[in-house]
Amino acid sequence: MKTKIFSIIILFSLALSSCSLKEDPYGFYSEANFYKTPADAEAALMYAYNALTFIEYSRGIFYIGELASDICDVKADEGYGSQQLNNWAADANNETLTYYFKYCYIAINRSNAVIENIVNSTFEPVIKNKLLGEAHFLRAYSYLNLARVYGLVPIQRSMVKTISQTSPNMAKNMDELYDFINSDLKLADSFLEINQKVGRADKVAAQALLARSYLTIASSKESGVPKYAQMTKDVKTMYDSAAYYSRKVLYDQSHYSLDNDLQHIYNVDYPDGPEHIFIMSQDRTGLNEGNYSKIGMMFHPWVDGVPYYIKNADNTLTYTTNGWEVFKTTDAFYNTFFITDKRKTDLLVTKIYDATGKLAASVGDKFSYPFTRKYVDPKFVGQKSSARPYLIRFAEVALTFAESVGPTADGYLWINNVRTRAGLPNLTSGLGEAAFRDAVVKERGWELAFEGQRLYDLRRKAIVTKTDPRAIASGISEANAAFYPIPQMEIDLNTSLSNQ
Repeated sequence: MKTKIFSIIILFSLALSSCSLKEDPYGFYSEANFYKTPADAEAALMYAYNALTFIEYSRGIFYIGELASDICDVKADEGYGSQQLNNWAADANNETLTYYFKYCYIAINRSNAVIENIVNSTFEPVIKNKLLGEAHFLRAYSYLNLARVYGLVPIQRSMVKTISQTSPNMAKNMDELYDFINSDLKLADSFLEINQKVGRADKVAAQALLARSYLTIASSKESGVPKYAQMTKDVKTMYDSAAYYSRKVLYDQSHYSLDNDLQHIYNVDYPDGPEHIFIMSQDRTGLNEGNYSKIGMMFHPWVDGVPYYIKNADNTLTYTTNGWEVFKTTDAFYNTFFITDKRKTDLLVTKIYDATGKLAASVGDKFSYPFTRKYVDPKFVGQKSSARPYLIRFAEVALTFAESVGPTADGYLWINNVRTRAGLPNLTSGLGEAAFRDAVVKERGWELAFEGQRLYDLRRKAIVTKTDPRAIASGISEANAAFYPIPQMEIDLNTSLSNQ
């Protein structure tokens, strides 16, 4: 189901700022004529989901999660502060970081509005629980994104109704922030059923995000990452919690699973495939960017300014759009793949063809880097495509489980399931716990490449400056690499914030 824009102006237009808005309200919705029917409430929930598709939020997944890592470089003339991110020189005035912060809070405020107006409603319990569950999930999803990008952030627990509510206090510590996130996700888990819909979250999505959250805490504290190192949480308990929720996804349901066909995962006509636990809702039929996607163009190279064909694993051809080559695969990362890895041979493109199957160009001839085919839409319309960000995949949960349980029989089973699909032999047996977990993180790099996860894996393992050549060249410390600064605009508007 496509997320549609809900055309109600909320009490405060958070499109101008985030939790620290300092403007007079210019519109409102009236409880006398809204939230009175399930259809109204559903429309409000869709309005909350729609916040994820803002360009600044959806593209931030890649600008932030991939650029400052070993996987991608950026084209020389790209703006939006991407050069700073790419070279580990981003400060509190970075444009991408400023917008990402803002739109996370727009999503949070819209989720808060749904929660507050539905929690005491007289809707049927099944309807009420579903709406509340998804709203709690969305709020937690944005807060977890904020925590992984900026560290400590303000907690806006309720919908903004007055000017005084636009300057919430910073979370006291990471314990408070993650307790809030995980509480939301546990509520979502209790409210929701398994019900896969494109662009929507269900019970399995809540469990998968809980596993991601607990793994972040466990490995970050274990690695001595600042702010996480001071948490009161026990590392083993956090790993056990990550294992508990990821195990539920792997063993307690049968709807989601590993897709046996790597290329099928990224076929835009099958966004409801078995791998997709949570996927963004974007479609080439949308009227405005955000409703449709241009993500493929950001990864695809510019080759004479015209579309071209790429070859599939079965030697058939797929038509695809020319690109802007914003995100450029690094040679160093490309060379880390085993030669037989299908995630290299089947998902990274080094040759392009014309309609007859004749070779048109290859890396080094008209384009300079191997590019991912994860965002190919052969039915693109102009610059409009249905290539959606992959927010939570089953394979990520399998690797989260393996990392959490360590070198046990179950841990080896699931990392080997992922490796077998990629055409690789089983992981070396008999590894110690630390070596096994390091191997899982490497596997995540190959499996989740170009999906906006890499930076956060490097951060939680405190290996940014051991892995990313640009971070090494910048001279940045691992402590400084752990978080980006809170945007200066937000600090100026909310005196309770700081970059300590």
